[in-house]
Amino acid sequence: MILKAKGLLSYSCLFFFTLFIFSCGKEKEEDTPWMNLFNGENLEGWTKKGGEANYEVKNGAIVGSTVRNTPNTFLTTDKMYDDFIMEVDFKVDSTMNSGIQIRSNSFPYYQNGRVHGYQIEIDPSPRAYSAGIYDEARRGWLNTLEDNPDAQQAFKQNEWNSYRIEAIGDTIKTWINGVPASYLIDDKTGEGFIALQVHSIGDEEEEGKEVMWKNIRILTDSLSKYSKDTPLEPVVTRNNLTMDEKNNGWEMLWDGETTSGWRGARLDEFPEQGWKIEDGNLIVLASGGEESAAGGDIVTKEVYGDFELKVDFKITEGANSGIKYYVDTDINKGPGSSIGLEYQILDDERHPDAKLGNHEGSRTVASLYDLIEASPDKPINPVGEWNTARIISKDNHVEHWLNGVKVLEYERKSDNYRKLVSESKYDKWPNFGEAEKGHILLQDHGNRVAFRNIKIKPL
Repeated sequence: MILKAKGLLSYSCLFFFTLFIFSCGKEKEEDTPWMNLFNGENLEGWTKKGGEANYEVKNGAIVGSTVRNTPNTFLTTDKMYDDFIMEVDFKVDSTMNSGIQIRSNSFPYYQNGRVHGYQIEIDPSPRAYSAGIYDEARRGWLNTLEDNPDAQQAFKQNEWNSYRIEAIGDTIKTWINGVPASYLIDDKTGEGFIALQVHSIGDEEEEGKEVMWKNIRILTDSLSKYSKDTPLEPVVTRNNLTMDEKNNGWEMLWDGETTSGWRGARLDEFPEQGWKIEDGNLIVLASGGEESAAGGDIVTKEVYGDFELKVDFKITEGANSGIKYYVDTDINKGPGSSIGLEYQILDDERHPDAKLGNHEGSRTVASLYDLIEASPDKPINPVGEWNTARIISKDNHVEHWLNGVKVLEYERKSDNYRKLVSESKYDKWPNFGEAEKGHILLQDHGNRVAFRNIKIKPL
């Protein structure tokens, strides 16, 4: 009897100890300050954007279903979010494609309001990229899963799956069914809505295929306390090519660390002063606002004919600079900058150049300097924030883009172009801007301006 009593006592102690541990764990989970994004009953707090796919609430879940002849459709939160941790369960038809947008936006000026931003992929196809990160309507794939078979195998076909998404600062991490999936460091967008995507379908595809979401909850406070570590190596996009860029012939024009590939416009090597490399940024230093009077302009060692160029730039208050193309460094050996077509970089609000020039508005940011004004409706981020310049030159047709929006276009060598040149400060340079090939130039105009993510695609 004593032995039995001791055994019963040991069993009871073990039972209560287990119950205690379980209760502590449950209490800790219940203490986490989750907020529900979906009330389980209706779509209050959500708005449909993009296409005309159907969304409804069934059995405590949001159900999206496909419709023909409509673009991608998104059910977006009315509230915007910057840093957060999110958890969500989903179930998807095995023949569908879907996703969850985070830090996404819709602006009238950007592709007529098209939803764009980070998408956490839902991919039941054999490719198995579920919980990979795609940049919707912008750069394409940022973090794929072909090197993460554990995450690829974690997806459960025709069953409920769970995502955890952490977006904190410039870092986005994802998990699928508890398995680490993506680890991205990218600072393109810091705030936006969350959205549930129903992907468009072809004319021959069956309508009414469904994707479902439930248990959608979010944390926005004390994130460092609840953030999880991941064993994955991060995918870093700064000064690197994305997967889509690699597949489409893009090249890095600056490696983010050295002066390789660049020289002074009037030097054989990179300037010893006036420029510095810091935290992955190529910076022209302030020197009183004079044109090419300190370190001077820098140019690529290579020359380019038809090309597409992308450059991120960040100005300081009152700054002036520029990106020039088809530059011939043998022209203008005297004072001032090297000669070439210029994508203007300027603080339009504070720099007097914005009101100067032979053609009204042609010295404002993103304009073809002194020749053609960029659209007054251009989307420009404030001083101290990054903007993205894009220049496309193909068969003498040239376009300037700013933050994903085309702001001007023109035809090199055309009668209209030559007339504009004849009325500008460039009329003294024969055949200005008409070279078949030339250098790419970053201008030293005596103001501090930073550059990064300098990429080119020869066409």
